[in-house]
Amino acid sequence: AAYAQEEADAKANIAALTKATAAIEKGMTGSFLQSAVANGLKRFVMEKAVLSDDARQDVLAFLSGSEGYAPRSAEITGILNQLKDEMSKGLEDAIAAEEAAIKTHEALMAAKKKEVAALSEAVESKMTRTGDLGVSVAQMKSGLSDTEESLIADKEFLADLDKDCETKQSEWEEIEKTRAD
Repeated sequence: AAYAQEEADAKANIAALTKATAAIEKGMTGSFLQSAVANGLKRFVMEKAVLSDDARQDVLAFLSGSEGYAPRSAEITGILNQLKDEMSKGLEDAIAAEEAAIKTHEALMAAKKKEVAALSEAVESKMTRTGDLGVSVAQMKSGLSDTEESLIADKEFLADLDKDCETKQSEWEEIEKTRAD
């Protein structure tokens, strides 16, 4: 918004300077001095224009149409043209700076959008991986539970088998003893 206001002011001031120099060159200073453009130019010269004090006084004397003013059209035209040239250069510089800022902003926004897309993809990938790991953990817990139950059953079977082996061993020893007698 500040740039837009600065640009509009600069364009209006450049237009006023152009009209002022054209009026001076055509010898139509009287009608120009009574216009709203002359009043705007006068405010600009008093408040914002970068001029030496002598040049400012000469231009203000001209714009005021003071009776004590000795016509020096060429000098005033030169001052106004110089001021217009400086303002035009300043406007060009401001436009170039704004365009550069816009390009920089657009490049930054494009980079940030890519960054957001990459981060969103990473988040989605990690969420998927988290879900997959959750399923794997649940399956492993289920597998562990089944394995623990199987281990208990296998230990019971082993204990029974050991007991049966002892029984068979003692029976076999009885049989061998009986045969030996």
